[in-house]
Amino acid sequence: MAELQFREAIRAAMSEEMRRDENIFLMGEEVAEYNGAYKVTEGMMDEFSGKRVIDTPISELGFAGLGVGAAMNGLRPIVEFMTFNFAVVGMDQIINNAAKIRYMSGGQVSIPIVFRGANASAGQLGATHSVDFENLYSHYPGLKVIYTSEPYDAKGLLKTAIRDDDPVIFLESEQMYGMKQEMPEDEYLIPLGEGKVKREGSDVTIVASGKMYHVSKQAADQLAKDGVECEIVDPRTIRPFDIQTVLESVKKTNRCVIVDETHPFCGLAGEVGFQIQRDAFDYLDAPVQRVSVPDTPAPFSKSLLDAWLPSPKNVIDAVNTVTYRN
Repeated sequence: MAELQFREAIRAAMSEEMRRDENIFLMGEEVAEYNGAYKVTEGMMDEFSGKRVIDTPISELGFAGLGVGAAMNGLRPIVEFMTFNFAVVGMDQIINNAAKIRYMSGGQVSIPIVFRGANASAGQLGATHSVDFENLYSHYPGLKVIYTSEPYDAKGLLKTAIRDDDPVIFLESEQMYGMKQEMPEDEYLIPLGEGKVKREGSDVTIVASGKMYHVSKQAADQLAKDGVECEIVDPRTIRPFDIQTVLESVKKTNRCVIVDETHPFCGLAGEVGFQIQRDAFDYLDAPVQRVSVPDTPAPFSKSLLDAWLPSPKNVIDAVNTVTYRN
């Protein structure tokens, strides 16, 4: 076993795959000379040279399109966005080309590409740098979406994503890059679309991924002191979404709270909540509750931001609602 930071787990996944397959290359803003804005790619240019670890201009539309073209011609690009807030500029290439070319070509052309980078709020960075994009990219057929919560999952899922023949959006919380976890030194892969029960419980199911998994875990630990045992399901992949693992948990606990960092309207929690009421309605002892950010842009003020972001208290309040403890 080795203890790795989240950033080191991502770096290990990319490096292992690049050693395995010379058609894989990495490009993005500051990934080479500067070792990555968050030091995720530290040392990779030294090992793989500037031909396979490539610094790009600040032109997300341009280098996203370059990646799609490279994938169409037999290469397997990893495209890093410094933040997915910047990837909005390249969304035409991601949604209109990467996601649709296999379908529009009748299966003749595949797009084996991974778009990865920081996602959601990382503190006082303002409204244009604080958006959680998991629900947006999950809306479009042709894209697979991953939002990991731990270094172990990040490494195994990223290796699987790089080997996938379809475009994958790989989301990382900037606030988790320094998180450490013990993990195997031997190679391993984690299949897409397989969620995991990461905390056993009997009173309520909490569904949460990415940074919200840790917010939910803090809430569950506090609730346990009052005798409320929460089961936490981390879907790990947002699309394909492992609804069966969630349903099995809900059928056991009869209650559910969904926690995400997206806005509530057309958010991920709304879709998952719909599927639960459709397929497990008879098992529910209370309406499904969700915890999301308010329907406003992110504030800059620290006090307002702390109130805006989902917190353990918000999760506890939602759990108390579904368990009729309010």
